[in-house]
Parts: sequence; C-alpha cells; structure tokens
Amino acid sequence: MGELDGVSAIVTGGAHGIGAGIVAVLAREGARVAVTDIDEAGAQATAERVGGGAIGLGHDVTSNDSCADVVARTREAFGQVDALVNNAGISQRIAFTDLSEQEWDRMIDVNLKGIYRMTRAVLDEMLERRAGRIVNTASLVGKAGALPLFSHYVASKFATVGLTQSLAAELAPHGVLVNAVSPGVVRTPLWEPLLERNAAEQGISKEEAWKQAVSTIPLGRPQDPEDIGETVAFLCSNRARNITGETINVNGGQLMD
Repeated sequence: MGELDGVSAIVTGGAHGIGAGIVAVLAREGARVAVTDIDEAGAQATAERVGGGAIGLGHDVTSNDSCADVVARTREAFGQVDALVNNAGISQRIAFTDLSEQEWDRMIDVNLKGIYRMTRAVLDEMLERRAGRIVNTASLVGKAGALPLFSHYVASKFATVGLTQSLAAELAPHGVLVNAVSPGVVRTPLWEPLLERNAAEQGISKEEAWKQAVSTIPLGRPQDPEDIGETVAFLCSNRARNITGETINVNGGQLMD
C-alpha cells in the first residue's frame, strides 16, 4: 500500500530531470500520474518506465488549449485531478543588458503564466469538491536572488513563491492546499549549458565546474530529482493536511530560512 493510493496527479514538465523524479516517487507511492511535457515521446517513455497506470501526454504550458486538453484527458483516464504539480520550466543565462523583451516574456510565459494556466484549468473541480493539492516548483533563487545573469529566471521564481502564498490564503477556506518546493543544486539538463559556460570562462573542465557548484552545499552533496519528489509526495499526502502557503527548501542546507 502506497501513501498516495487512489490519488490522481498531473506533473507538468515530467519527462526529464526534476519532473521525472517527482513522477517516479508519486507513482511509487501509488498515485496515478499524468506525465505532461512539451516532449511528448519523453513523457510517454517516463510514464511507461514508472508504470502504475501512468499516462504520458504532450503539453505546452504556454497554450490555454493544451492545458485544457491535458486536464480533460487526465479526467477521462482517472476520473478527477486530486493534485497538480506545476513543474514545467526553462532557464537561461544572459546579461540583463543583452536580454530581449521576447526572451523576458518567454521566461515569464513558461515559468509563471504556465502555473496560472494549469491552475485555472484544474481549480473549478477542486473548488467544487472542496479538496485538492497544488505544488509549484520554485527555486533556491526564488528566495535569495543574488545570482547574476539570470534576472528573468530569478524574477519568475520569486513570483512563483509569492503566487503560492497568495493562492494558499485565497483557497484555504475552500479546502485546496497550495505549496511549493525549492530545489537547490540538481544536475538536470538545465544545468549543462551553465556548467559549460562556467568551465570555458575559468579554463576548467565541466566536472570541475560542477564540483565548484556542489562545494557551497553544507551537506556536501547535490540533490537528486527524487529528493524533490519525496517532498512533493509528502505535500500531496494526508500528512501535510495542515500545511499551506509554504515553500520548502530541498537544498542540503545551502539556504536556510
């Protein structure tokens, strides 16, 4: 028996990286998971890998129609949506003086407005049932933004933390809990371009650049995608029934607040 037996969940951006780790833990705990991603083949592969009746769906969080479609298909497969994990996101390293308005808008459209679109798509049903869990993927830099060359990414993650708190306050009387998880250093595909650039700028190998990133973590080790998944699973479980509006750090002590 899993802790999430009978729970149906959508995980956006679930094909790879942190999203795939979240999917794996939710499925292990018995949840039926709709894995959604712009990479439809990757979403389907992840769903097949975790089993448990998981389904993989192509999904563009910048499209209202696409968001409505994945919610409808999830309801068709599982009956309802008990939990939404807003994990889809992008990152980019660029100087603010080189940042175009189009690049700024793209970051906000995926990382922040994607949360808006998906939450709107599932919320009416949750409000009607007076039950539901929404978990947003934030970031360490959504609390401590002193990271140069990522201004639009940092802005999107600070906004995610604020949106989580405001929605939690608004939806608490209706039985819908809203929280976020704040990963630290997780070596996903989003990290690779940053490591390559840092390595090139310092004349070191990419693995040495990675060791530098990990060296700032008090526990001395990076996080795995499944580490993030464990926290998400907890927030979707009955053990977290009195937690809302929180952004929980999973960063090995790199940020303590």
